[in-house]
Formats: sequence, C-alpha cells, structure tokens
Amino acid sequence: MGNRQLLGTLVLLLSAFTYGGGRVQAAETIQLPAPGLSGQQSLEALLQRRHSVREYSDQALTLAQLGQLLWAAQGITHGSGYRTAPSAGALYPLELYAVVSHVTGLSKGIYHYQPGGHALVKTEDGDIRNDLAEAALSQASVAQAPVVIVFTAVLARTEKKYGPRAQRYVDIEVGHAAENLFLQAGALGLGTVDVGAFDDEGVARVLQLPPDRKPLLLMPVGRQ
Repeated sequence: MGNRQLLGTLVLLLSAFTYGGGRVQAAETIQLPAPGLSGQQSLEALLQRRHSVREYSDQALTLAQLGQLLWAAQGITHGSGYRTAPSAGALYPLELYAVVSHVTGLSKGIYHYQPGGHALVKTEDGDIRNDLAEAALSQASVAQAPVVIVFTAVLARTEKKYGPRAQRYVDIEVGHAAENLFLQAGALGLGTVDVGAFDDEGVARVLQLPPDRKPLLLMPVGRQ
C-alpha cells in the first residue's frame, strides 16, 4: 500500500468516529462501487443537452449512481491524490455530503463522502430534506429529490497558502466540481440543478457540520 492509499485509509477510519466539532461516535461506513470510466455519450452531446431540472420522479437512485456522481465531483484519479476537479495548490478544501432519501441499499440519512476510500460515512439518520429545504428558502426541488449533494469547504486549507485569495480559489473550485457532477448526472439519465439561495447557518445546522465547514452549494439529483 502506497503512502497516499495509507493516508486515505487512515482518514476514512478517523472520519468514521469524529463528527460535529469533535464529538466522537461510531458511524456506519459504506464502500461505494468502483466508478465507471467509460460512457456511451459524447461530452459534446452532454454539453448540448445540459439544463437545469427542478422536478423529479419518486424512483430511487442506485448506490452505483450515487457513487459515480460523487466520484465525478471529487473522486481520486491519480496515485498522488489528484482529483476529478482542479484545486489551487492541490489543497482540496471541498467536503461533500449526500442527503439521502431514496437510494437502493442505503438507509435515509446524511452521508459524508470520503474520496480516498471512495466510501460514505453516515453522520446522521433520517430524512432531513424538509428541514434542508426550509433552510434553502423552501425550494421544492430540495424537498423532492431522492438525493441532495451538498458542497462544503474548509477554507483554512486554502488560506494557509493563499491568504485572502483563498475564497476566490475555493469558489472557482466548487464551480468546476459542480459542473462535473452536472454532466455526470446527464450521462446517467438524471437531472439536477444548482441551488445557491439558502441560509448558510441553517444548512450548517441541519447537516450538523463541524464549525470549520462552510456550505457553498446544494445540488438535488433525481430521475426526470
């Protein structure tokens, strides 16, 4: 096992026990299926058809689809730890959460994506979509979607190298990652939309985020 793989494993194990600003609890860890690396649609076709979708059917997503979406946004693509989206200084401040209501093989709850192990760590039980939608100014897409991907960032990771420019670099990074997820959703026959109108403190409270994590973007995902 290389140093990067060992580090990813250690981070995964640590994350399975530490949440909510340092409180410690046992957590459920779910290994995701390996991401697919080939598709049947061209990038050009996906770009041409890309559009926002705000209404979704009741049909559940599969665990493989959820894993593919998360990998597209922040998956590891290189032995040195590089990811699917560029990051200033390769510091990777983004942390992704999946608010799950209808995914085959997963119970309802909040899951934290672990890129190093391509796995999920469950941080909270239950369907919290209505609470999340309320924090997102009562947007129906957030309450309706079987999954909502939440992009958060630990700004301090980028600040340590770039100081006051960090916020700009993090904003650029979340744009790259979100477009990756948008296009991957299209390739899977799913719809999504960028949701930036929300109360930051409300979203952080609903997700019980550690104090160093700032919510940046919500992306409901579902079948059309």
